[in-house]
Amino acid sequence: MAQEAVNVNEEVLLGEEIEHARLITLNQPRKLNVISSRVVSLLADYLEKWENDDKAELVLIKGAGRAFSAGGDLKMFYDGRNQKDCCLEVVYRMYWLCYHIHTYKKTHVAIANGITMGGGASLMVPLKFSVVTEKTVFATPEASIGFHTDCGFSYIHSRLPGHLGEYLALTGARLTGKEVVAAGLATHFVPSEKLGELEKRLVSLKSGNESAVKSAIEEFSVEVQLDENSFLNKQSIIDECFSKETVAEIIESFEAEAKKEGNGWIGPVLKGLKRSSPTGLIITLRSIREARKQSLPECLKKEFRVTINILRTVASEDVYEGIRALTIDKDNAPKWNPSSLDKVEDEKIDLVFQPFNEDLELHIPKKEECRWDGKYENSAYSTLKVIE
Repeated sequence: MAQEAVNVNEEVLLGEEIEHARLITLNQPRKLNVISSRVVSLLADYLEKWENDDKAELVLIKGAGRAFSAGGDLKMFYDGRNQKDCCLEVVYRMYWLCYHIHTYKKTHVAIANGITMGGGASLMVPLKFSVVTEKTVFATPEASIGFHTDCGFSYIHSRLPGHLGEYLALTGARLTGKEVVAAGLATHFVPSEKLGELEKRLVSLKSGNESAVKSAIEEFSVEVQLDENSFLNKQSIIDECFSKETVAEIIESFEAEAKKEGNGWIGPVLKGLKRSSPTGLIITLRSIREARKQSLPECLKKEFRVTINILRTVASEDVYEGIRALTIDKDNAPKWNPSSLDKVEDEKIDLVFQPFNEDLELHIPKKEECRWDGKYENSAYSTLKVIE
């Protein structure tokens, strides 16, 4: 697994215990609180410990600085591109953790005041309560760089109204805090200047009772009213276009809508869509469509396979080219291969989704009494690593 240096004076994730409350702070503000292997490890340790601690009743998660979390550590993936499965361990641990976040037994609250993107949003959306502000910027832009909508978002997006999920995943559209609540991806909107008071109020509850937590948040939250020009007001157009069977048909339908009067908002979105990785778009659409008929464990197992196969360049090397263009060279001029949708081979996409041998799948516990089983160190991958 790719490792990163740890500065003991600036730990990447902080855990505090205050009476019956437990507070997690993502603590890499200069890196926008990206999710590294150490973040995943610490977060899993804290959540397991506190779920089994009778004194812990309420868990709060927040980010230091101007981001909640900008998502996965793309540089970590890029640096490991020439070492087979260099990042497999952190990927396995993250998907296993996603299941436990979705199904956590204690009341948990995310306070997402700032950039909340990709895998970072997986630490917000599934929580029992999620608070956003006027500073929140949400997006799932992975398809644009040759990756896919991951960390449980094939499950989450497939369950949004109509075909909004396909729209968010394929376009990487950014949502404001108010739009995040309106879309059903967060529970409350609280002005950022009230967050300090909100946190104190939640800690003072000395309880994780869901009704009490909800009431406390609502003391500070405000009603959401969408701006007139929000794309969420264009649901009928989104459903018409993004219900189409293929990415090519979606783009063709979207182009037709763009020509109609009053649809000037579509142009920039369409431009971004056409600049995205063809392979990433096709994989992402298929994943979300499959997710409509899959359970959460099935989605996470599928996403784990897809992630590993993308990193193994089974269908394309686009993910590394996308990361290079976005974060390494920062030229924003990726050269996709295949270069267009019609050149992407169905057979290679099928390989990306192909199930692994059972012992190499993501192991999600089936029995509640064993719900923290299935860790990486007990998987076949850990044994294989020792043998190698």
